[in-house]
Amino acid sequence: MTEATHRLPILVPGAPRLIGVIHLPPLPGSHRFAGDIEAILERAARDAQALQDGGIRAAILENFGDAPFYPEAVPPHIPALMAAIARRLAPLDLAIGINVLRNDARSALAAAMAGGARFIRVNVHVGAALTDQGVISGRAHDTLRYRREIGAEWIQILADVDVKHAAPLAPRPVETVARETVGRGGADALILSGEGTGRPTDLAQVERVRRAVLHHPVLVGSGVNAQTVSATLAVADAAIVGTFCKHDGNTQAPVDVRRVRELVEAIH
Repeated sequence: MTEATHRLPILVPGAPRLIGVIHLPPLPGSHRFAGDIEAILERAARDAQALQDGGIRAAILENFGDAPFYPEAVPPHIPALMAAIARRLAPLDLAIGINVLRNDARSALAAAMAGGARFIRVNVHVGAALTDQGVISGRAHDTLRYRREIGAEWIQILADVDVKHAAPLAPRPVETVARETVGRGGADALILSGEGTGRPTDLAQVERVRRAVLHHPVLVGSGVNAQTVSATLAVADAAIVGTFCKHDGNTQAPVDVRRVRELVEAIH
């Protein structure tokens, strides 16, 4: 592991450098909400247990089922419920993170603090991107100040560089964006992904970013599977794996512990 990897304490020493994803079903308020909050908590607990049983030691909660997403601020019941879910998962041997889609870093920090989570993901931390929610602008200035205001500086910020399902309004070299995300934006780690959920990430781009930000962890955020995980971890400090770990590779399906084990075994 690199020096940068050790700056990502959400990774357990000796465990695979993998972060699973718990894609939550539609939450209250979503047009597809099924009306049963307890079922949502139970589904999250089963997915988390499957990730742990398969050998993964970190996972990120996402309100994935809420599409179409609010572009920025979400109603307060969403981070409240995500905090409750994080607390439900506390007895497990998993470092939990929060991603409030599409780009509500404030709510993610609040949920992480209340839920005992250790990191958040921010899709657009600096700059601006054209997304299916319209134009989203980074709010690094607000995110870092709010983290200090609530006394949660132990929560790490994992920020995307040219996030998936989006296009930067003014394309610039990926190295420049990466340096500004950690240097001027104050992110603790960077995430590079493919064009969309489950799409492969350009590892050549990952290597360019690694050279540009030597002292910050760089993660791959999409497209990793049992066939590509070893090559991915040869250039990245860690990988976030969601789709491959699901039954039949269906993002909306439950986590399949057999696929998780296959992924972990492929590293060895």
